[in-house]
Amino acid sequence: MATVNTAHAHWEGSLIEGAGTVELTTSGLATFNVKWAARVEAGSGTTNPEELIAAAHATCYSMALSHALAGNGTPAASLDTKAEVSFQPGVGITGSHLTVVGNVPGLDADGFAKFAADAKLNCPVSKALTGVTITLDATFAG
Repeated sequence: MATVNTAHAHWEGSLIEGAGTVELTTSGLATFNVKWAARVEAGSGTTNPEELIAAAHATCYSMALSHALAGNGTPAASLDTKAEVSFQPGVGITGSHLTVVGNVPGLDADGFAKFAADAKLNCPVSKALTGVTITLDATFAG
């Protein structure tokens, strides 16, 4: 059975001058302020859709990689993943770059690289981003 997750967005005003909120309604854990400036200016004190996609991609990728490693009998001691989602006004999302550092006892660097690449292709958020270039830098930390 499929799981359904929800978020609720409220927006007031025009794209450039307006602002809004997005609430994670499934969990109820957070409400974020959003506005256009956050898409084109760092440190605006608000978030944007691309930052939320980056959070989802980093989390989903880490979970997929962790699952694959555990299935191999080499569970990760730790995985640190960063996702950088690029946005160009007038074009949209142009890419997502994943950077992962993995501490995986019982695995070597080549094995980690294989699992890391497979997770990039197969995590559900990567699949949802089909049509967007996804790149990966994977570092084996032991």
